[in-house]
Amino acid sequence: MATSILAAVSGEWWVLIALAGVVVIVFLALFMPLFGLWLQALAAHAGVGIRDLIGMRLRKVNPHVIVLSRIQAVRAGLELSTEQLESHYLAGGRPVNVVRALIAANRANIDLTWKVGTAIDLAGRDILDAVQTSVNPKVIDCPNPVSGKTTIDAVAKDGIQVKAKARVTVRANIDRLVGGATEETIIARVGEGIVTTIGSSDSYKQVLENPDLISKKVLEKGLDAGTAFEILSIDIADVDVGENVGAKLQADQAEADKRRFQAEAEKRRAMAMAREQEMKALTQENRAQVVLAEAEIPKAMAEAFRSGNLGIMDYYRMKNIQADTQMRGNIAGGPGHKQEGDKHSS
Repeated sequence: MATSILAAVSGEWWVLIALAGVVVIVFLALFMPLFGLWLQALAAHAGVGIRDLIGMRLRKVNPHVIVLSRIQAVRAGLELSTEQLESHYLAGGRPVNVVRALIAANRANIDLTWKVGTAIDLAGRDILDAVQTSVNPKVIDCPNPVSGKTTIDAVAKDGIQVKAKARVTVRANIDRLVGGATEETIIARVGEGIVTTIGSSDSYKQVLENPDLISKKVLEKGLDAGTAFEILSIDIADVDVGENVGAKLQADQAEADKRRFQAEAEKRRAMAMAREQEMKALTQENRAQVVLAEAEIPKAMAEAFRSGNLGIMDYYRMKNIQADTQMRGNIAGGPGHKQEGDKHSS
């Protein structure tokens, strides 16, 4: 009886030992990597406790990112707590990028705080690249070759096209990174300024002789207002002469005027032809009325004979007068007039 009791007790102990072993193995598998991070932070005097690392794992925060950022900040002399780094990570930011930007700004004597850096990072801007651009200004091609255009084309007052290419040197403005316009706005504004300057020039020769006038007038416009950059210089890299746009437009206008005049002339010709046909129709109508009127003469003469108002001698006298008139007309007017007289007599 006692033997069976001892056996049951020893079996329970073995189960407990096995469970404890499983718990230890799981704990080591989950939290053993944290020991290396804790040791690394301890060696760097970063002060990240094992409890903090376990809490990060439970909050689904990447401990490697937080420890690395904490070590970099401490070694650079920046006072950033683990809570600050972890909060920024949970907000969707990039603590490593922000810490590196703060270090670069500190070395370059640029006033950049943790609050401003995290705000810029959460806004989607690359804060590290912005600090590097502030220290080492970058050059932007205008127009952007990615857009497919290689030159900015404008037309001077004399109608000659001028093609220009500019290189804009900019420096990032940390204070305007949040809410400031991007490089595309700088390129668009510079392009607009170049087009305006060339268009206001009296001749393309002025642009070719003094391309620096473009740079000066464009810089005077304050094109970097409201952007995340500060324009340091605008350099005209290339200026070429394009087409004679003015002459081409004049030729097109002359061709258009020619077609318009031709259309108007054709319209007038058609109207004249229509008027001619109308007059011919009117002439035929009048001739028909004359013929009808002449057809009434024999009737009137017959009626005059019947009523006694016209005698036979009067009739012969009238015929003699008509013959004499026709002869005189033929003698005076020639064959053409004779024909006309014959036509009337008939």
